[in-house]
Amino acid sequence: MYRGISDIKTGCQPRTHIIEDEKGDLVTDSHSILARWRNQFSQLWNIHGVNYVRKTYIRKAEPIVSEPSAFEVEMAER
Repeated sequence: MYRGISDIKTGCQPRTHIIEDEKGDLVTDSHSILARWRNQFSQLWNIHGVNYVRKTYIRKAEPIVSEPSAFEVEMAER
């Protein structure tokens, strides 16, 4: 709804998707743009060059509760 009102007020303005590739050339087609983003993020998140990776231990936030004794069960049933 907001977009429709905005289009009426300002008119429809087409968007142009242009990015630069590794060489600095402009890329406009969607397949090349997606390939560029894929390459960019694979380079950013590439951790194969890291020699040391710390192990992370996940701990549960639940408290350790022991099983109720027979006496406690009997008292709860009363």
